Amino acid sequence: MAAIKKSSGSTKEIRVPISHLAALSQAKPAQLLKGILRGVEKESLRVAPDGALAQTPHTTALGSALTHESITTDFSEALLEFITPPVATPEEALQVLDRIHRYTYNQIGDERLWVNSMPCAIGEDKDIPVARYGSSHSGTMKTIYRLGLGLRYGRAMQTIAGIHYNFSLPEEFWLWLHEIEGSSEDLKSFKTRRYFDLIRNFRRNYWLLIYLFGAAPAVCASFVDGREHSLEPFNGDDHTLHVPHATSLRMGDLGYNSNVQQSLVVCYNDLRSYLSTLCSAISSSYGPYQEMGVKNEGGDYQQLSTGILQIENEFYSPIRPKNPAKRGETALSALDNRGVEYVEVRCLDLNPFAPLGIDAQQMRFLDSFLLHCLLTDSPKTSDADYRSTQENQQRIVYRGHEPELTLLDNGGERKLSDWATQLLEEVDSVAELLDNAWGGSQYRGSVGVQKAKVKGDILTPAQQILAEMREQNITFSQWAMDKAEQHRRYFLERPLDSDYLQDFLQQAETSLLKQKEIEAQDSGTFETFLSRYYAQYNCCQD
Repeated sequence: MAAIKKSSGSTKEIRVPISHLAALSQAKPAQLLKGILRGVEKESLRVAPDGALAQTPHTTALGSALTHESITTDFSEALLEFITPPVATPEEALQVLDRIHRYTYNQIGDERLWVNSMPCAIGEDKDIPVARYGSSHSGTMKTIYRLGLGLRYGRAMQTIAGIHYNFSLPEEFWLWLHEIEGSSEDLKSFKTRRYFDLIRNFRRNYWLLIYLFGAAPAVCASFVDGREHSLEPFNGDDHTLHVPHATSLRMGDLGYNSNVQQSLVVCYNDLRSYLSTLCSAISSSYGPYQEMGVKNEGGDYQQLSTGILQIENEFYSPIRPKNPAKRGETALSALDNRGVEYVEVRCLDLNPFAPLGIDAQQMRFLDSFLLHCLLTDSPKTSDADYRSTQENQQRIVYRGHEPELTLLDNGGERKLSDWATQLLEEVDSVAELLDNAWGGSQYRGSVGVQKAKVKGDILTPAQQILAEMREQNITFSQWAMDKAEQHRRYFLERPLDSDYLQDFLQQAETSLLKQKEIEAQDSGTFETFLSRYYAQYNCCQD
């Protein structure tokens, strides 16, 4: 093991095995890192010129939300989701995302894309339109699932937007790692086990990502209207509520959270444990949801089931193991059948200072951080470790910028600044490997920026937002709308050339035709379709 000095003068082991670092520093293995693929899924609310949530449906000019490969909707008709394919460089992903934005802005009239994770003035629950996906069984299921989310948690919470970052390593890398670790497992089992190693380390340390990239310290007062909260008026103005040292309210109990989910302990020690605990939550009925009923008084579906979770996607996790699901296949069945192919990072706020919500510098840091999670020793975790992770998340969300904040580490308290400094030193050594592979110093440069945030030399996004609001003496809504206007001009001033425009128009038309084909091919009742879908969860528990 390599070691670094702690501020106390004692040594603290860096947990990246020297053998892995040394081996990857050689010319041929280093080139394997150039095969890393990353993709971005970016959510954004459509808003009217006055900043209110758009009430217009998802336009057909953007294609079918059910089948379009790069433009869909999340919870609401007004909550767009843009998806890039997995690509070789951050710049390539951003180029794709940029073209999607430019096309979209030319199709949504005078509407804007909200640039913050915490929503605009959204009104009452009934004013938040749930996404629609057509009349097919799969489309109907997607809408009912969203109705269930609204019923269980309220629709306002579902309007929160974020960035999802997909990350995978190439087959050649896995073959190389399989060989140097002397594994006797088949490659699929080896990859899956090692991806779960990555996930456990990510869960230990993702508080650092919330600290560095959290960009949701404030919210419009309408978001918490009628709800209990501990937020304070900002700068004496009741229209904006905030927490002075907050990083990401999106990741706290105002965001993707619920009491019943807080009671779940999902095991990430191996694939079988993960499948079993989630399938159990899907199959176990929950009293309050039973009282609500699957159907309303009029006989229409209002949720898919009375389980703790309707489906696995309802479980709010900062990271998920993934394998692309086939049509009609559950996400858990895809993992069970084919193992883990990539991980999806889900704890990232939209960066309102970047027109695309994320930039290449952040993506390079994420690559370095995730590779560090893979190469670092990753002990199995206990229920107590799981609860410590939850506690650290709450502390970093609401108190992240307190100067003397401590976090839980192996049963004790550890100062955030000390822990962050050590982690960034470790990530820096991995970033050096990526720089060696690609040439230049952009990966280490991305780590250097994060070190400066921890030292206090530059502001984090959350700190910068509050500073600008205070300096300009404006509300959160005004600040966010100003940024939305700036980004709108940025995209509209660069219209797509005719070839890209025609390509997007063709994608939209093709997706609409594909939706019609799916609807025409459906047979049997929706109830039969749903029963067959849920039967897959029984297999995952075997």
